Amino acid sequence: MEINDKIYALAERVKQLHPQIKTEEATKQSLILPFFQILGFDIFNPMEFCPEFIADVGIKKNEKVDYVILVDGKPLILIEAKSCSQNIDKLDKHDSQLFRYYATTESKFAILTNGIRYRFFTDLESPNKMDQQPFFELNMLDLNDQSIEYLENFMKSKLSVENILNSASELKYLNLI
Repeated sequence: MEINDKIYALAERVKQLHPQIKTEEATKQSLILPFFQILGFDIFNPMEFCPEFIADVGIKKNEKVDYVILVDGKPLILIEAKSCSQNIDKLDKHDSQLFRYYATTESKFAILTNGIRYRFFTDLESPNKMDQQPFFELNMLDLNDQSIEYLENFMKSKLSVENILNSASELKYLNLI
């Protein structure tokens, strides 16, 4: 089964389940983990897909980002998960958590998600400082082939920081988000 088929099948699952899901943990288990599994990540291997990654910030200790995708033992993608009932449209306390985590790690990308919407960030405007606006958004309730085609850049088998950054710049400045 191709990624298109798998993502569209997950989208149908999201449509069915999200009205019944009431907690962040249920969102993670039912919607978010299957998404990253489709992208080819071993969600049960903490050396690749680490839950509750410690990203201490200044005097704040034991700060944890929900998940981190590791490459060669280093964090590449931070993932902050929220309940599917939460609105992640506005840059608010959810994003500020992600801003803090981003600044304290070597990560190049960050994803804020509620299992329905996936907002992809990087640091195009200022190095090591997460941009306030995402360069790409994916809405599981409003999918199209073009979005899924771009999402393929984040598949484990195709993951290339350089390719993503080049296309992120194009997407962001062409306002294709």
